[in-house]
Amino acid sequence: MKGFELKKTSKIAFYAAIIGPIQSALGWIIAGALWPGYDQAKQTISELASPESPVKELMSSFFIFGGFLGLIVAIYARTLAMPGRVAIFVSSLCTFGLTIFPTPLIGYSTMHRVFAISSFAISAGWPLLAMRLSKDAPFAIRPFATTIGTAIQAGLALWFLSTWTDPSATNVGIWERVVTVSQACYVTWVVVSIYLSQRNSANS
Repeated sequence: MKGFELKKTSKIAFYAAIIGPIQSALGWIIAGALWPGYDQAKQTISELASPESPVKELMSSFFIFGGFLGLIVAIYARTLAMPGRVAIFVSSLCTFGLTIFPTPLIGYSTMHRVFAISSFAISAGWPLLAMRLSKDAPFAIRPFATTIGTAIQAGLALWFLSTWTDPSATNVGIWERVVTVSQACYVTWVVVSIYLSQRNSANS
């Protein structure tokens, strides 16, 4: 509809969504490679930014950058329904929170866990909140796509959280990276597909 078509996703959201998963993966790959003895399979990404980590400043900078990219998507991906944009905004703030309250290598930080769990949970559920019922809405935010997307992301997040809280687990790092990459790439798919569909419609 005409009112819906006015809610365009801007180019800055398009670029932020593309950069998001790339910088996220580069962060833990580079930081992990620079820390001798760090085990990507067993250890979490958050440990790279722990107070005892030799690469804490580097990993923290990637966290902060990722948080700002999320804020840009929340503000400029205007095609998403407002509750979904708010969810992405809050999830990005949680990224800042888990960076400000890092987890120690021995033991854990309650505040870090609160922000981290909140970030994973919100990142899994935002697609449903971003749903548009209009027939003119791009496929990525129609009911079918958002329902399937949320189900998949929620399943992966719950699997990771159950592994994360299991003291005997030896593959926490693997599952965290699977979930992190999946959530970041899902945002990219949604925003990029919306932007390209709107650009094609405008040129046709």
